[in-house]
Amino acid sequence: MDGTEGNGGQPGPADRSHRSSVSSVGARADVLVYLADDTMVPLAVENLPSLTAHELHQAVREVLQLPDVALDAFALWLVSPLLEVQLKPKHQPYKLGRQWQELLLRFTDAPDDDVAMDEPSLQFRRNVFFPKRRELQIHDKEVLRLLYEEAKGNVLAARYPCDVEDCEALGALVCRVQFGPYQPGQPTACALREKLDSFLPAHLCKRGHGLFAALRGRGTKAGTGEQGLLNAYRRVKEVAGSESEHEASLSPHYRAYLLKCHELPFYGSAFFHGEIDKPAQGFLHRGGQKPVSVAIGLEGVHVIDSREKHVLLGLRFQELSWDHTSPEEEESVLWLEFDGDNEGTPVNKLLKIYSKQLSWLIALPRTPVTVAELMSSLIEYCIELSQAAEPATPQESAAGPASAPGSSPPPTQHPQLRRQGSVVCSRIQHLSTIDYVEEGEQIKRVKPKRSTSFFSRQLSLGQGTYAVVQPTESLEQG
Repeated sequence: MDGTEGNGGQPGPADRSHRSSVSSVGARADVLVYLADDTMVPLAVENLPSLTAHELHQAVREVLQLPDVALDAFALWLVSPLLEVQLKPKHQPYKLGRQWQELLLRFTDAPDDDVAMDEPSLQFRRNVFFPKRRELQIHDKEVLRLLYEEAKGNVLAARYPCDVEDCEALGALVCRVQFGPYQPGQPTACALREKLDSFLPAHLCKRGHGLFAALRGRGTKAGTGEQGLLNAYRRVKEVAGSESEHEASLSPHYRAYLLKCHELPFYGSAFFHGEIDKPAQGFLHRGGQKPVSVAIGLEGVHVIDSREKHVLLGLRFQELSWDHTSPEEEESVLWLEFDGDNEGTPVNKLLKIYSKQLSWLIALPRTPVTVAELMSSLIEYCIELSQAAEPATPQESAAGPASAPGSSPPPTQHPQLRRQGSVVCSRIQHLSTIDYVEEGEQIKRVKPKRSTSFFSRQLSLGQGTYAVVQPTESLEQG
């Protein structure tokens, strides 16, 4: 079937994928590849069943006239509401699409009726393994625009949780892209109110919640949500001499949006659905489980509360050990171990992440594997990429690549993590973790100290800061 037009709202990464990308198969076929802004790149190709993702990727780049950096910056994805797959260059998209129902049955717990109706589309999206430091070196307008559109979609869909202040700043840049330089009275607060979800995440646009409640809490000088967005729009800086060419003048604003997103430690990550145990509460000590998304990228692992839209745990690879288990007839589990404290005393903390539905994968294995195994493998691969990368210079480590002689230095980035109460700060108190010591082959709870790491998987070569606390003779076990 041919693709259909998207809806009028801001779709998430998988919301547009109910449409087919192939209209016919034979000696010649029409293929639709969707971009992050929901536009389509039509391709007329021959021998589609044997075409690789690399060949289709090259065809898209030629149509869009993208520079060579796009080969590394973007990848082809097969995406549906039930599954997201980043393809390797050697994968054959058509053949994988024909196996889609089999993949859904293997990697998701979706109902049979949903599996039967699900159909993937081909999308041209950011490569999960493309480092931010290389993104800072891009100057091509169209590449920047595509990266901007994808980042904007992830912010508006709340896949990237942001603080209210940052939502306003990012929304203001979207206003600048859509409306041009700020002019007093244009657009009006009323005009913004009508399509506020085009600039801010939907959960912040509900009156009495999120953005409005937060703004009212600032004091009597705070305006409405629309006014806060307008104030941020007014502060967007213009580049001297760029107003004569509107399209060209947008590149600095695309770049500014991406730089702001770079402050988010989970930017560019792969996302998995999962659940964690809730801390026991109430007289009956009831716990239960809460849904989370697990973001795994080149900078580390982040566990995000899917309902509250904030980070529960953020760990760099140097700060964790991990492993996975797959008991028969039970959910697969990813275990994360990290340093913590119990009433002020250092302990090993162990977080158990249940996952039986996969939202993303990079390599389709020949034999069945569990979601926990895929997450574990992705962590290991990201560590390998990080260790293989060239060491950054002092300038690169703080604010991206070093500046060329005679050029102005890049702006200094101030991570959101320093902001008190930021949504990207860890909330370990909201986690139900195990404090333990290893004794033989059994894991026992400890009060309150620990002795050694239970897991062997951790960043090696002396680069990690993760360390164990030596046991004491008076160690109390429970």
